[in-house]
Amino acid sequence: MVGVFVHPQGLCESDDVGEGTRVWAFAHVMKGAHIGSQCNVGEGSFIESGAIIGDHCTVKNGVSVWDRVTAEDYCFLGPNCVFTNDRIPRSHPDYATRPEDWLPTLLCEGTTIGANATIVCGVTLGSWCFVAAGAVVTRDVRAHAMVAGNPARRIGWACRCGRRLSESLVCVCGLTFEAHQGALRATSLGRA
Repeated sequence: MVGVFVHPQGLCESDDVGEGTRVWAFAHVMKGAHIGSQCNVGEGSFIESGAIIGDHCTVKNGVSVWDRVTAEDYCFLGPNCVFTNDRIPRSHPDYATRPEDWLPTLLCEGTTIGANATIVCGVTLGSWCFVAAGAVVTRDVRAHAMVAGNPARRIGWACRCGRRLSESLVCVCGLTFEAHQGALRATSLGRA
C-alpha cells in the first residue's frame, strides 16, 4: 500500500486503506475492512472485516470497530469507545444470531464519540453530533445534537467545530444555526 504507514508492531491485512493513513502499534486491521485516506488508527485498536472508516477519521487507542459499522468522513472515535453489532448476543449455536441478522450502525459525517461511550447497534448518529464521554447510545441521534448519560439524551446542540452552542445558536467560531423541525441547520458558514 503506497503512502500508508503501519507501525512495525501493527498488523494491517486489508489492502483497502487510503493514502496517508497511519496504523499504530498493536492495532489490527483485518482483510476486508475499508479505511479511507488520512486516517489515524490508534494503538490497540481493532478494525474488523466489513467495517468501513471514511477519510480523515481518528480512531483512538483501544477502539474496536466491528462488521456493519460505518463511519463517514471526519469522524472521531474516542479512546475505548465501544460498538456492538448484535442486539441479542449468544454463543450457543441454537441461539446465536447469524452475521446477516446483525444490525448496522452509521456514523454520519463529522460525528464525535467521547471516551468510553457505548454505541448499541442499529442506530444512526447524525452529522456533526457529539456523544459525551461514557454515554450509552441506544437510539438515533440527530445531526448536531449533543448527547450524554445512560441512556443518552440530548443536552444541547454542537457546532461543527465541536463546541456546545449557546441558546442563540451562534458559535464563537462564526457559524450560525437555526432550529428547523426539531433539528439544526447552518445559516452562515463563518470560519468553519
